[in-house]
Amino acid sequence: MKKGVTTKNKPEKSLLVHLKKTAGRNNTGRITIRHRGGGSRKLYRQISFGQDYLGETATVQTIEYDPNRNAHIMLVGYASGAKQYIIAPHSVKVGDEIVCAEKAEIKAGNRMQLKNIPAGEMIHNVELQPGGGAKLVRSAGASARIDAHDGKYTQLVFPSSEVRRILSECFATIGTVSNPEFMYGRVKNAGHARLKGKRPHVRGSAMNPVDHPHGGGEGRSPIGMKYPKTPWGKPALGVKTRSKKKWTNVFIVSRRKKKKRKK
Repeated sequence: MKKGVTTKNKPEKSLLVHLKKTAGRNNTGRITIRHRGGGSRKLYRQISFGQDYLGETATVQTIEYDPNRNAHIMLVGYASGAKQYIIAPHSVKVGDEIVCAEKAEIKAGNRMQLKNIPAGEMIHNVELQPGGGAKLVRSAGASARIDAHDGKYTQLVFPSSEVRRILSECFATIGTVSNPEFMYGRVKNAGHARLKGKRPHVRGSAMNPVDHPHGGGEGRSPIGMKYPKTPWGKPALGVKTRSKKKWTNVFIVSRRKKKKRKK
């Protein structure tokens, strides 16, 4: 837990739930995702991504660490006595008041419809469909930018540099997601990775030919093919997996730009 940022050690009991671990296995017990398993014990915090208390003012009671995500979360309380966990925006402090309404004041933590947010404003927790709850821009330090309003749609520039149109009736939260320094964190040792539920990753080129397409050869031999493959022979690394017939493709104005590899 980070000193000076989070304000409470123990979470709200009424908002905790136990989730069964899968360890990368499907319903029959077969491993479908390798290198997963173990990990430290943790309870899931029930986060609100929608607009459950529309028009009601909430007060930030605590800012907490969440072991299930890289961003901090905040516990907010309403006048009715109800409590909720919400992803904490950067710069929001204990005692601040926030509101979720169709139109509200432009300040960090307030949630409103895209059509009522001016162009150039930074937002997060963005809905894809009205009433569907936040689906986009939820990771630590992330934010999207309102580019323009065009009829019933709003153009957003996402952290990936993709420009997409979203219905203006959708809700979004003002500000940037908390804990932006998460990106500078490093896995200190093997035990640190195991506590995250990550088991040792074995290189395919270190295996035998029967175990992996990259296997075989003497010493540090190359993979012996034009492009990398998965253990099941499918192309890997840099291969596009998005369906060309996906119905949301019509809303993408500009695709994400490719990152230049460091030499």
